[in-house]
Amino acid sequence: MTDRRRGRTLGRMDAPQYDLLVLGSGPGGQKAAIAAAKLGKRAAVVERREMVGGVCLNTGTIPSKTLREAVVYLTGLNMRETYGRNYRVKQDITITDLLSRLNHVIGRELEVVRDQLMRNRVDLLTGTARFVGPHEVEITSSDGSRSRATADKVVIATGTTPVRPDQVGFDDVRVVDSDGILHLTDVPRSMVVVGAGVIGIEYASIFAALGTRVTVVESHEGMLPFCDDEVVEALKYQLRDLSVQFRFGETVARVDADEHGTVTTLTSGKRIPAHTVMYSAGRQGATADLDLAAAGLETDSRGRLQVDKLFRTDVEHIYAVGDVIGFPALAATSMEQGRLATYHAFGEPVSSLLELQPIGIYTIPEISFCGHTEDELTRAAVPYEVGMARYRELARGQILGDSYGMLKLLVSTETRHLLGVHVFGTNATELVHIGQAVMTCGGTVDHLVDTVFNYPTLSEAYKVAALDVVNKLRAVSRFGG
Repeated sequence: MTDRRRGRTLGRMDAPQYDLLVLGSGPGGQKAAIAAAKLGKRAAVVERREMVGGVCLNTGTIPSKTLREAVVYLTGLNMRETYGRNYRVKQDITITDLLSRLNHVIGRELEVVRDQLMRNRVDLLTGTARFVGPHEVEITSSDGSRSRATADKVVIATGTTPVRPDQVGFDDVRVVDSDGILHLTDVPRSMVVVGAGVIGIEYASIFAALGTRVTVVESHEGMLPFCDDEVVEALKYQLRDLSVQFRFGETVARVDADEHGTVTTLTSGKRIPAHTVMYSAGRQGATADLDLAAAGLETDSRGRLQVDKLFRTDVEHIYAVGDVIGFPALAATSMEQGRLATYHAFGEPVSSLLELQPIGIYTIPEISFCGHTEDELTRAAVPYEVGMARYRELARGQILGDSYGMLKLLVSTETRHLLGVHVFGTNATELVHIGQAVMTCGGTVDHLVDTVFNYPTLSEAYKVAALDVVNKLRAVSRFGG
């Protein structure tokens, strides 16, 4: 049995009663459980022993971003404008080089997750859960033994798993999904990436930077449709410069694989040979084994749960957060959803700025934005002006060797408030938060004009872009009378 003072894992024979039971230990589940503990509630998290930290830590966010940083460093990609296109920190980069860093980071993060749960006296119940009633779950451990736990409130945060189409013969060697790609034994010489969503494009850029010849196949006529068009075009240019080929408007008919490689046949008749195929055809909610019907719940066709704006399901005491409820399916938003769900469940007053969440895409180079796109503002007939700053015009951009990066501000011509900020290039996912902070505080473009930024920094781009907007607004006023 768990010693509440030490936070050890409960023994299998106990059937405890909790105030809050969380299914899943990813970012949303962690924050939901810890928020309950901070409110003085008895909380527990159910998770398989090998998946503590959820998909985010084990197969998703942390692994892919760690691989990205290792690749950017080892390839010397950001320094090639200074030292030449053939510059590399390490000439022959192996999977071992990449996985050594990956395993180190995952190990350390796992310690952090376990420590946070223990310090907040959140019980960790190891095993897989299924509902046996609206307030009760049965937990099956890895050795097959079973126990039960009941709770007044439940949060489902089980995340998602990759979709595996029937016409594709996944073997986890030549044909893999975004989980299996972490188990490759060597860096493929060529690769087909099926799907130009966030995950597909992130991995396409990572392997292209390693020197893999990448072909991206996407059934739609473009990629990342929720991003700024100009930013997407800039990313496509950079990826093509890394020899990435795009096959938009194409679908996969079948994939044939043997010990030598693969051939991807498209419905148009094209055949693409490659060492490896990575399928990124979306994700589905990890809910199939939860026996949701026993709790009075059902999912959509992709296994996802529907929730209201308070993250409450159709069953009043059961909440759902994170990827299992669909878009935006980001670790950062999942954390906030978990906190908000718990606070609402226990009647705790809370406020949030979730509507102004930033979106980060860890391609090479990075993309990040907050607020509206030009297309959204145009369709809504909202008058705006654009301010642009390019990294090549910043001293820090020259120092970093980033001549392609840019920062774009969208500003209301009527109120001068920031309506959107879009960043492409080095540290985009860090820089976006300055614009986000101004927007959440109701600041105007004049706040950025009047602010002194450190020099030389990339943050200075905000002042450059703000001055660009103000000068354009001044010109309109002067010429328009």
